[in-house]
Amino acid sequence: MITLGVRDLERSIAFYEQGLGFPRMESPPTVAFFTLNGTWLGLYEREALAEDAQVPSEGSGFNSFTLAHNVTSEAEVDAVVQQAVEAGATRVKSPQKVFWGGYSGYFADPDGHLWEVAHNPFAWIGPPDTPGT
Repeated sequence: MITLGVRDLERSIAFYEQGLGFPRMESPPTVAFFTLNGTWLGLYEREALAEDAQVPSEGSGFNSFTLAHNVTSEAEVDAVVQQAVEAGATRVKSPQKVFWGGYSGYFADPDGHLWEVAHNPFAWIGPPDTPGT
């Protein structure tokens, strides 16, 4: 599970649920969970998450990680980045061909968490093929 500390829980819930269409799970009022392919996304107030980890909550700049959302085509990369921007994200890097042979772009969510949206033509991102399907 991935948990993001957010400054405004309601704003972030709206961004991920209405803006990006992530399916929200039933959860207590102080946290929100969304189902993703193979994992969950959790949103938790930044101050409370920092307190739980016993670290300072202030910080800025690059947090030394990005989240990645892999899709099936270059057109889907364009569409997801545009959907995020329309929902309130900041476009960080417009979708483009990248050095490793794929296609990707970046956006920052309302709290500045970086998301890469990528199409990798060399790797299948769906569920594994099963015999007889």
